Amino acid sequence: MQASQFTVDPAEVAKFEAMAAEWWDPNGKFKPLHMLNPCRLDYITTQIAAEFGRTLGTERPFDGLRILDIGCGGGLLCEPMARLGATVVGVDAAERNIPVAMAHATQSGLDIDYRHGTAEAMAEAGEQFDVVLNMEVVEHVADPQGYLTACQQLLKSGGLMICSTINRNPKSFAMAIIGAEYVMRWLPKGTHEWSKFITPDELCSLIETAGLTPVDRKGFVFNPITWQWRLSDRDLSVNYVTASTKP
Repeated sequence: MQASQFTVDPAEVAKFEAMAAEWWDPNGKFKPLHMLNPCRLDYITTQIAAEFGRTLGTERPFDGLRILDIGCGGGLLCEPMARLGATVVGVDAAERNIPVAMAHATQSGLDIDYRHGTAEAMAEAGEQFDVVLNMEVVEHVADPQGYLTACQQLLKSGGLMICSTINRNPKSFAMAIIGAEYVMRWLPKGTHEWSKFITPDELCSLIETAGLTPVDRKGFVFNPITWQWRLSDRDLSVNYVTASTKP
């Protein structure tokens, strides 16, 4: 395997290749992401606005910012970032995701640079971004430390990385695997491997070793009564998100 692809896990890529056509179906295999997306976007936009002194609610508040969504899938985050004025590059190791994302962006009248590739290849090419969105990817790679180091290399000095993943504990096994894959059948069985989940402290250590400074972390908490997700300062027991900056 080439150096530019050394963190890619072919088995993980194959899982998402098989589901590529369903990215924009809110009731399909990516239903959990569609449900989580408003909460993810709330966190992402708030962090970007705070870091770069932008005012949300104005027209195109992210004008002038270059944003990379690594592991972009069908473009569920790329499109909102483009609508907010950012120059957006979406990259995914699963080749079949790219034409799906491109077609939907065209239908939406958005200009987004979608590419089949890896973080390592982008870093080797000298690409630089103000923001790297690294959402629900690190638990699927073969070498989390190498992958996060590549993400750090992709950031400009003063840049921001948003990284979300799943905690590793009995509760996350019960909810993210048994609940989501076997009971609710929101995801195909085998989508996640519990052993690849990463605790918040482990992720913080990986991020620091990669050369970034963690500045925030919050939990994504699902309420089965309201059927909605919310951000939590305290509950990082299952899904959680972090923000870190490059000195």
